[in-house]
Amino acid sequence: MAIPTSPPSGAKPRPRWLLPAAIVAGVFFLIVLPLIASYNGMVNKQQAVDQKFADLDATLQRRHDLIPQLIGAVRGALGQEQKVFGDLAKARENYAGARNGSDTDKVAAANQEGAALARLLVIVENYPQLQSIQAVQDLQTQIEGTENRINVARQDYNAVATQYNTSIRRFPRSLLAGMFGFDKKPLFSASTESRDVPTVDLGPQPSVPPPTAVPTTAKP
Repeated sequence: MAIPTSPPSGAKPRPRWLLPAAIVAGVFFLIVLPLIASYNGMVNKQQAVDQKFADLDATLQRRHDLIPQLIGAVRGALGQEQKVFGDLAKARENYAGARNGSDTDKVAAANQEGAALARLLVIVENYPQLQSIQAVQDLQTQIEGTENRINVARQDYNAVATQYNTSIRRFPRSLLAGMFGFDKKPLFSASTESRDVPTVDLGPQPSVPPPTAVPTTAKP
């Protein structure tokens, strides 16, 4: 018959809560803490995308504000080019309507406006009489500088948006993204329409009369 042994004198019994506490702590450090870090990482990336889009949006607004000045400076000389003005007016209206829409709507409207403006600039360059007007030259310079800033801002936005989109597609962040509404951000690409050179109607060209023959005097 076994004789029960008593615990050594001075030894305390192990608390019953120690094992559950260790399990909870392990779950927290192995599962909960990484999920929190992933969530905070997505929030930071989303804020970076929103900031870059705000910078791009401000530059697009600058271009939007320059367009009426250019139209006012050249419209009188481009009486036969009314279609491009109609397209540009519609594009500006769509851009203004997309201001309170989604980022995708803003990108599409900005592309449409940029393409219409590019067609107008190509037409303007084909009118020598407009190139001699200082106001038109100044506006072209301002628009060119704004377009360069738009290109830089577009590249910066696309870079952070691509990083964000890649991040929310990776497991396990993809699970958190679906649960907390981290949606994919649109990329801003230049419209292919702006690369199409429009047909420029320069109007009737003045006819040049043929040179008249110079009468020759017969030598005696």
